[in-house]
Amino acid sequence: MNLRLKLCLVLLAGCFMSCGNDAKKENEKVEPVVKADVFDYKVDAFADIQVLRYQIPGWDALTLKEQTLVYYLTQAGLAGRDMVWDQNYKYNLKIRNALESVYTKYTGDKSTEEWKAFETYLKRIWFSNGIHHHYSNDKIEAGFPVEYLKKLLAETNTELKGAAFDVIFNDLDSKKVNKSKGVDNVAVSAVNFYGDGITNADVERFYSAKKSPDPEKPLSFGLNSQLVKENGVLKERVYKSGGLYGSAIDEVVKWLELAKGVAENEAQANALGLLIAYYKTGDLQIWDDYNVAWTAATEGNIDYINSFIEVYYDPLGYRGYYESIVQIKDFEMSQKMAVLSENAQWFEDHSPLMEAHKKKNVVGVSYKTVNVAGESGGASPSTPIGVNLPNANWIRAAVGSKSVSLGNIIHAANNAGSSQRLKEFVHDEEELALEEKYGQLADKLHTALHEVVGHASGQLNPGVGETKETLKTYASTLEEGRADLVALYFLYDSKLQDLGLVDDWQSVGKAAYDGYIRNGLMTQLIRLKLGDDVEEAHMRNRQWISAWVYEKGKADNVIEKVTRDGKTYFNITDYEKLHTLFGQLLRETQRIKSEGDFAAVEALVEGYGVKVDQALHKEILERNKQFKSAPYKGYVNPVLVPEMDSEGKIIAVKVTQPKTFAEQMLAYSKHYSFLPEVN
Repeated sequence: MNLRLKLCLVLLAGCFMSCGNDAKKENEKVEPVVKADVFDYKVDAFADIQVLRYQIPGWDALTLKEQTLVYYLTQAGLAGRDMVWDQNYKYNLKIRNALESVYTKYTGDKSTEEWKAFETYLKRIWFSNGIHHHYSNDKIEAGFPVEYLKKLLAETNTELKGAAFDVIFNDLDSKKVNKSKGVDNVAVSAVNFYGDGITNADVERFYSAKKSPDPEKPLSFGLNSQLVKENGVLKERVYKSGGLYGSAIDEVVKWLELAKGVAENEAQANALGLLIAYYKTGDLQIWDDYNVAWTAATEGNIDYINSFIEVYYDPLGYRGYYESIVQIKDFEMSQKMAVLSENAQWFEDHSPLMEAHKKKNVVGVSYKTVNVAGESGGASPSTPIGVNLPNANWIRAAVGSKSVSLGNIIHAANNAGSSQRLKEFVHDEEELALEEKYGQLADKLHTALHEVVGHASGQLNPGVGETKETLKTYASTLEEGRADLVALYFLYDSKLQDLGLVDDWQSVGKAAYDGYIRNGLMTQLIRLKLGDDVEEAHMRNRQWISAWVYEKGKADNVIEKVTRDGKTYFNITDYEKLHTLFGQLLRETQRIKSEGDFAAVEALVEGYGVKVDQALHKEILERNKQFKSAPYKGYVNPVLVPEMDSEGKIIAVKVTQPKTFAEQMLAYSKHYSFLPEVN
């Protein structure tokens, strides 16, 4: 999954505008009212994180039935929140519950540096859904001494002991996901997808023995389970009603059944019914049936993502983490950008891929710009800004996929205050002017092309296994890089102007190329500590793409490395040749995927995407010290509040905003904690 507007209504901070006090009739639509954008986006800032609010444009334009559907779907999403906490690390829930107890009960001196460090630590844990950083996967440093935490626990009569206490301060389980070469990735990753003693070899042996009933439609083995060893025998603990996470899943199902009762149409209701059946049984065939039905259900104003889906947290790419995103269609932007879906076959036909790797019939690629109404699990507080699902290659080929861009999330990020970093890292005034004029449009189109065309593009050779099996730990970064390259190749193409998406395709393309190279070779390094390798899949793909084209273009000086006043810049001198290089790399990445060439993907990623130029990294970090804005952004969710009549029927759903990050996190723990502490 995964980059950058709104319909016609903007809510004022913390209030909901409706027609007097009258309840809205079930199918009544209200004309939206345009209001001045005086919304306060900023909520909190700590460590390397800024927390923002977002609005729900178009809320009043929905019928009461649609609003009720959104409410039920957001409740379903929140009901499963604790599952991703436990998936991220086995002691996360114990640690969170203890620290929240201290936070709410402590009556001592809160002006000390130690208390401030404790508060920051808790906020960082909230943001990351656990004790490991949401992006780097490194264990978050406490920032206060062990004796101070003991004092806080004692004074608040809170218990946290044993390994769950010790891990806050020791060196164990230091990395949530470790994809480094030359290590046993499963054994050294702290993520709670595998039981104690499980190794890479165990996982590969276990799943190599599993066969799908239809080899042409391989099941997503491992997606919804934990793999453990009992008495020396490997066994899956399946996430389902009555199984692992059953108590939380039953709450999710309760709300999904209510949502099914107010579905917009039969196709949507049928898909929800299959998702409910999947949660009840854990049957992966039902999961595929659901994805086929969900992909085909494109009518209506409301859509959602809910379940164990993305596999970025699994070092071997089998197991999905829980997430939920509830979406309202942005009609104006969806209509404008639908042209990409309608022309998906043109892009495939004109791509630089080998003919054998091109799809002859790109089907069912639907694209929408949506406004998020609520997020949970792995999608919150840190959220993607674009999504393309389902992930199964055979479903993409046979049925298609859904691509969405999260418009109001992008809008909030763009309106929360600009950074001065751009001026520090651009090469010259021309690059600055291009970014300021065309950068947001370029980002928007990059996201759309990445999700709609990129992930839908290409096909595997006959007989080649699923990418997670052939490319292993490199599967995710290869796929994200391949989709990025599709977007980059077509961002510098007059077709975008022919389709009416841009007025000056060359300027938009140049802004896109400048921004990508600047980020891939320099600015994303502010997210790493000096000496660290690049490990996150998207960061890796941005670096290996940028480093590869930089090296391959050296003979023609396509991208020149400039040193001025002791500072480094990268200046693109020939956009046409860079476009050609992106095409060459796209052709190679698709070949790697289509053929399942592990040796080639290992050489590409390890050679260009992992190691960092330490002198350049140190320089970038020094140059970045002058800027106060945090490199990571996340979001609190609006709070949907139902109003009931005397019979318990919803007669209105109002939108409110949380005042603080802590307020929302504590409320979530109070109302949506459905998992017992199992460790």
